[in-house]
Amino acid sequence: MTSQNGGRALVAALAAHGVDTVFGIPGTHNLAVYAALADSPIRSVLTRHEQGAGYAADGYSRVTGKPGVCLTTTGPAILNAAAAAAQAWSDSVPVLFISPALPLTHPGRGNGYLHEVKNQQAALEAIVSYSHRVTSVAEIPRAIAYAFAAMRSGRPRPVHIEIPVDILDAEADVRIVAPVESAPLAAPPHAVTDAAQRLAASQSPVLVVGGGARSAAPQVRALAERLSAPVITTTNGKGVLDEDHPLSVGAGVHHPSVRAVLETADCVLAIGTEFAPSDFWYGPVELDDKLIRIDVDPTSMTTNADPAIRLLGDAGTTVLQLLDVTKMREDSGAHERAASLRQGLHADAAAEGAPWLDMMAAIAPAVDESTVIAGDSTMACYYGALSNLTVHRPGGFLYPTGQGTLGYGLPAAIGASVADPGARVLAILGDGGVMFTLPELATAAQLRLPLPIVVVDNGGYGEIRNEMADRGDTVHSVALGGIDFPAVARAMGCHGRTVESTGELTDAITAAFDADRPTLLHIRENSRATQQV
Repeated sequence: MTSQNGGRALVAALAAHGVDTVFGIPGTHNLAVYAALADSPIRSVLTRHEQGAGYAADGYSRVTGKPGVCLTTTGPAILNAAAAAAQAWSDSVPVLFISPALPLTHPGRGNGYLHEVKNQQAALEAIVSYSHRVTSVAEIPRAIAYAFAAMRSGRPRPVHIEIPVDILDAEADVRIVAPVESAPLAAPPHAVTDAAQRLAASQSPVLVVGGGARSAAPQVRALAERLSAPVITTTNGKGVLDEDHPLSVGAGVHHPSVRAVLETADCVLAIGTEFAPSDFWYGPVELDDKLIRIDVDPTSMTTNADPAIRLLGDAGTTVLQLLDVTKMREDSGAHERAASLRQGLHADAAAEGAPWLDMMAAIAPAVDESTVIAGDSTMACYYGALSNLTVHRPGGFLYPTGQGTLGYGLPAAIGASVADPGARVLAILGDGGVMFTLPELATAAQLRLPLPIVVVDNGGYGEIRNEMADRGDTVHSVALGGIDFPAVARAMGCHGRTVESTGELTDAITAAFDADRPTLLHIRENSRATQQV
């Protein structure tokens, strides 16, 4: 036990839990924390906006599998990060949001204190798994231990901890709490046996794999091969099985061909997916009587679909349990069946994403087994890249599925680059979404990241423009344009280049991966070989 102030207690507790990076911005009320970070082993990554810090921590977490950390100051700063917190909650990403709070002795009805918010904790409590207010220096290590225990067990969700500003500077005797070790949850043995028997009797089993299986990629591959079962992934599950694997059908469960596959299969094994409407765009598929579901969250087990067999457990552990009791299923035509299903998905994806196929074809040669693609909620991603661009690694496609937030892609790419310096990270953004976090170009430049940033410019909010037209409404307030994105990039310390045709894109991205700083590649939709219709 040593005497230290709250800032040092916080940093020591984070280091004890394996934190090596925090994303954030210093402010008047969190200076005690930044003073402690200066001589700690934890790297501080300075972003240009707190929303960017939250998205970067999210991207870091999805790539590493560890909780990301976003550090802000009080009031407007933590509220700036609220959209990122909501995104992390919707996609089950463990991110720890840390902010100072008003002093312990602050008047209950307020007095105009700097950055005062009526109830900061309540604002975050409404968004994350929980928000906790620390009330003493000695409590800080316990609060961190509790947060990491919560984020590392069960369904991962973001957590917010606020520490009153007077606690951060106060001195007290502190004992750092070691991380709580917990064994992954195993499914009930009788349910595993039932599932194995159902799978053994199946003639056409199919696996549906979601983001909850990102940490279980080897186990998922082994089970797919044991069952000779095709694998379809959700958006967040994209890459859990290398999409070049002969049993991979691809990503995108909203396609008509996927719906047909699931409806005709006699057994569907779902691993780590909530069957969310944000994945199944056009309504749910009735699967209850033939569905085996692996989920770590008991409250999600019957959400959107009530399975015939419930395997409540961690994805990796539960799949290993199945492997222990499941015999090799001989199916000499399994690869051909998967290829046929893949052909169907690709046909749907090509029709849906026709305006972006030439672009995806140009990007594909630059994507290797290490590549992470960070996408924004833009048409080029959800119609183009999701089902038309091959990914080879779990966490290889970072996308804001649940909230669909704009501005996610660029800071998430920064977080991924920091998390895995050996990876080739590529951002694909729209001209509308990139404006939400455009200042993070300066962050990427300061970090000297060899990051290609492809900005696909359709002159506005294209999806909303189309929805207005489909409704028969007057199309207005959606036109953008006039931004010289390469010039903006250069002004922020990046390389900037206009790509005149998709034929130039492959070489431009390849060169950007080898550059000494980020490279923004601006391509207008009217310059593509295939026009948007």
